[in-house]
Amino acid sequence: MTVQHESYAAGDLLGTGGKSRPVHRGLVFAIVALALLMMSIDSTIVATALHALRDGLHTSIGWAGWTITAYSLGFVVMLPVSGRLSELYGCRKVFLGSIIAFTIASFCCGMVDNIYLLVALRGLQAAGGAGFTPSATKIIIDNFGKARDRAVGLFGSIFSIGAMIGPVFGGLFVTYGSWRGIFLVNVPIGLTVAALALRYVPADRPRPEGPRPKMDAKGIALLGSGLLFGMLAISYLGEGGAHASLPLVAVALALAILALWMFFRHIKRSANPFIAPHLISGPGFGAVNLLNAVYGGVSSAVIALVPLYAINRYGISALDSSALLVAQGAAAITLSVVCTFALRRTGYRAPLYVGGAIMAAGMLLLALSPVAGVSAFVWLCGSTFLVGVGRGTNNPASRNAGLQLAPKSASTLAALRTMSMQIGTIVTVTADTAILASSHDPGGTQALLYAVAAAIVLASLPLITRVPEHSGSW
Repeated sequence: MTVQHESYAAGDLLGTGGKSRPVHRGLVFAIVALALLMMSIDSTIVATALHALRDGLHTSIGWAGWTITAYSLGFVVMLPVSGRLSELYGCRKVFLGSIIAFTIASFCCGMVDNIYLLVALRGLQAAGGAGFTPSATKIIIDNFGKARDRAVGLFGSIFSIGAMIGPVFGGLFVTYGSWRGIFLVNVPIGLTVAALALRYVPADRPRPEGPRPKMDAKGIALLGSGLLFGMLAISYLGEGGAHASLPLVAVALALAILALWMFFRHIKRSANPFIAPHLISGPGFGAVNLLNAVYGGVSSAVIALVPLYAINRYGISALDSSALLVAQGAAAITLSVVCTFALRRTGYRAPLYVGGAIMAAGMLLLALSPVAGVSAFVWLCGSTFLVGVGRGTNNPASRNAGLQLAPKSASTLAALRTMSMQIGTIVTVTADTAILASSHDPGGTQALLYAVAAAIVLASLPLITRVPEHSGSW
């Protein structure tokens, strides 16, 4: 079977039929999937190495945790920008530029000897990776016809694979090598993806003549500043001697509130905001974005911190703690694929209800102590497995619910979805690591935080009634 035939077979799997098309759909999907996998691995691979980073760079667990939150912050700031760039200049150009930037930043991360420089480079790494999701989504929607809903729905399984194998790779590098390997591993992968994309990703469609609107630099700066100052305020509270930094915390918090207020005021008045206000809080969009922040963001933070929790509370090794997420990753992958193909029949709301309830149950079990006769490792595996089942069940629905409302703005909406998830991750990880840094019993404290996360997920279930329902393709 030739490559050409293989691509059409992949199209048949997605429901595109057997007609010949110039686009090698199977290869295109594999290329964008590999880029998304690389990006998602880097959002979780650092979690297992937090202790190694703390010791290797002689820093606190709070600053080590910033290697996760800085990555999320870079995404939040650059996602809408990359989404807009994809629509203005072409998704292929943005996809290739993002791969190059991500690969170079990854190499630099693996070379540093300073936690502050590493945090800054993680932000730059995320800025490159932020272009993957919006550009990949636009590539799929432009080239996959009626199969676009299923192809985009399968993205959830890719992120789940990354969430599963990222901590395993991290554990292996920390145990048998160095924490530097968690960043350097991206270099050969990035070069491979770039070469394949140049060869097989279709050229961008010609853009209509006319002036291109300018980028909204003011809006970008206000949103980034608001989130950065908010993160600083929370982090300072978690550092030793926080009482001496209360004036600094107050100033940072005030600046965060001011910047975010100015951001929302700006996008309502601007002729060309980098995020249209109705895409944030308009009918349908507001509920979808909030659910993405909770279902995607909070759950991502919960999973990212499980290896640290296993070490702090149960004394499980870094390598063994990384294996805890294999079961949840497998569950998320399987359910993402199943629910993707069932979504045209189930609609959006049913999977969101079921997935949210199962996810909350898994978080609550994480907070509880193992029952008699069950080892801590098995208990944590079972708990994270339930979280994975919930994530896999709701991923396709939460992804398609927003895109279906405005397919022509696919890049921006894909960016906004990921941005909502990253904001949820930022708030959760920053708050949790700040609290843990000042705790005398990190394991017990983290258990309580998992119970709080479960309550937040349950409290968000009524939002599902505001998600626009839809059955069939779109």
